[in-house]
Amino acid sequence: MATRTKSKKNRSKSLNRHFRLAVLGKPTGVIQPRVQGVGPEHFGVVAIDCAKDRSKWMLCDFYGKILVEPTEVEHRKNSLQAATQILNAAKQQYQIKDLIVCVEMTGTYHQIVFRHFRSSGFDTRIVHPFASSHYRMPEHGDVKTDDHDLASIFRAAVNGFGLVQNQWPEAYQQLQILCRHRRDLVNKRSKVQCQIRHHLERCLPGFAAIFPGNDLWEHPLGITTLRYIAENGGTHQAILDVPQNDLSDWLKQQGCRFQKRTIDRIVNWASQAASGHEMSRTLSRVWRELLEDWKLKMSQITAIEVDEASLLVQTPYILLLSHPGINVISAAELAGETGPIELYASCKSISGRAGLFPSRYQSDKTDRAGNLSRFRNGRMRAAWMMVAENMVKCNSYWQRKNNGWKEQGHDPRDIRVRIANRLTRTIFQMLAGRKLYAHPSRLDRGYVLEKLMTFHQERHTPPSQIVLDLQQATEQIPVAYFPTEAIPIKAFSQRSTRSRRSEPKELGSLLVAVLAKLGVDRLES
Repeated sequence: MATRTKSKKNRSKSLNRHFRLAVLGKPTGVIQPRVQGVGPEHFGVVAIDCAKDRSKWMLCDFYGKILVEPTEVEHRKNSLQAATQILNAAKQQYQIKDLIVCVEMTGTYHQIVFRHFRSSGFDTRIVHPFASSHYRMPEHGDVKTDDHDLASIFRAAVNGFGLVQNQWPEAYQQLQILCRHRRDLVNKRSKVQCQIRHHLERCLPGFAAIFPGNDLWEHPLGITTLRYIAENGGTHQAILDVPQNDLSDWLKQQGCRFQKRTIDRIVNWASQAASGHEMSRTLSRVWRELLEDWKLKMSQITAIEVDEASLLVQTPYILLLSHPGINVISAAELAGETGPIELYASCKSISGRAGLFPSRYQSDKTDRAGNLSRFRNGRMRAAWMMVAENMVKCNSYWQRKNNGWKEQGHDPRDIRVRIANRLTRTIFQMLAGRKLYAHPSRLDRGYVLEKLMTFHQERHTPPSQIVLDLQQATEQIPVAYFPTEAIPIKAFSQRSTRSRRSEPKELGSLLVAVLAKLGVDRLES
């Protein structure tokens, strides 16, 4: 019987894999080749334990011999410069040919020290508190001091857990800040909406029921009518005191679009409304001020969303708009929390950093999986789970998958994690390969430029800004997709010539430059 043997090529691959696994520590923290190059006694490790106003640092060689005793440094320019001078002098004195500076991550306080040493030309790295705590516990247990922390930071660094912190491009950093700020404003807006509804039920019983669901906040008539009631006494009597035609005329003067049947519903509510709280006039002051706060937050959120779109078009994440179920906001969230796709070797690197996998316990013959991993980037996981939730709501392919898994009895949370894990594969291929959406399900993909233009129109962005963003987005789209991306833009430009409104006409004339960039030289009348 013939036997099969592994080829030399396959054996070399298995050997390389074996040696790669034999190196302990994180790939971005390995320093062994550098230590071998200069010798352990000539390789230095600076450990820095950070606090709010000051930090403590020391210098050791690779063997752990302390060259500079633990020293405090204030978070001031002159103190940090003095620490740098002491470090440079120690390098010359002890003939340190290579060194790394390892800063323990402590909230945002470590960033001052990290930026200083990086700008001074040192190889500056981050040590996670999980790593330093792990190396402190065996020797010192629950005795935590700054000196013990410095020793644990040193041990973590020499074992490969002083990690290189990659510098993100400015557009990604801005996206991260704006996305987190927007998320915070959305949460605050939701709380304000709950407060307004609570006070409305006390002052205007049943008014919110005229606009079921979120229509009270999304329909301009609901907010405009509340403003009218607030200006005329704050009770339902304000609607009964004026004829219906006068109310319609006032709404038209405010530029509010409405249908007559909605006005009839409001008048019918006012005629049958129960009396509000006896302190309605005082309570109306409360919900009026809350309503102003809500309007302010709405305008802030809209402005941030427009800025996010302008930053998103500078990154390849704009290509995700071709994926059914992903829009500007969710794409911006992924870009802000995930960062440049070039920093990830594969889709497993994304799911690993986001913690989209179960924890595992294995000992001897015992091997079981637990809940989702606790050690992860929480905000990054939240962004991917948000996109997975959008897929269940807006993508027919994933809706069918979701329904099938539900019938099999799978937990809805497990289903969301499955979807998020599979999305990392699709999205990694799109971003790394600079491709638009293509899927075996044969779903019609979205048009990147069409989605972006619709997003801006809903937020009443000036036409000049819309065209500028469309042009920047065109630079991210592969040339092979230009003909298909031009179809909806060309159709809108042709329709705008027949529009009676000035804004579509102005936008349609400006879109000629975008179409020219896409290879469309002329438009049919």
